[in-house]
Amino acid sequence: MRLAVISDIHGNLAALEAVLADIKARGVDRTVNLGDCVTSPLWPKETFEALEALSLPTVRGNHDRWIEEFPDDKLSSAGLFARNALTAEQRLALHSLPSQIRLDDGILACHGTPDSDTTCLLEETLDDGRFVPARRDVLAMRLASEPTARVVLCGHSHRQAVVHGPHDCLVLNPGSVGCPVFADIPVAANLEYRSPHARYAILTKRQRGWQAELLALEYDWDAASSRALANDHPKWARAISSGYVK
Repeated sequence: MRLAVISDIHGNLAALEAVLADIKARGVDRTVNLGDCVTSPLWPKETFEALEALSLPTVRGNHDRWIEEFPDDKLSSAGLFARNALTAEQRLALHSLPSQIRLDDGILACHGTPDSDTTCLLEETLDDGRFVPARRDVLAMRLASEPTARVVLCGHSHRQAVVHGPHDCLVLNPGSVGCPVFADIPVAANLEYRSPHARYAILTKRQRGWQAELLALEYDWDAASSRALANDHPKWARAISSGYVK
């Protein structure tokens, strides 16, 4: 079995199309989406429609939830752009996605942690503001509710990682398909990837367990950057084309 894992598309249709083409070329059996599907000043409606046509098993991300729950003044500028681009039915469909999905072979898919879509599973923020890999005891605490999971798939931080977790589980973050750094938040400089590539991962079932491949693809990020600029979001334009916000 080969499972493609995508996450944090954030309305970047150009990046999504590149990733889907690569997945098809590699003969993957199944694809799972870990959420944060459309929020950006790029192609939120078009991305929603592309994902709707695919009918992938999809976890609800925090932005998929916020686009329905938050008042306008609590949304980021990208969130407000996406809300205005979608219909009420499309926003409700995002909000109605499950907070986690259980697949075969003991695989649990969530957006942040199994219990929170706003907490990064594999990272923590230190008192000085640095964003670093989570300590083993912190990871164990965040996975305490899922002692039987053999594989835990998570997104949210946009940072690719493979970790040998508690109870010998494999923890995988595939990175972000379309958003190397979320340009609307003050701590973005601590989270940025410093590369504009479209990222995803493939899990392959082997005799002894799972093998993980972390992929970073080139795509037309200049077109995505130009789209953000045309929609009056220059910070997003820089972040999409470089992976930096400053």
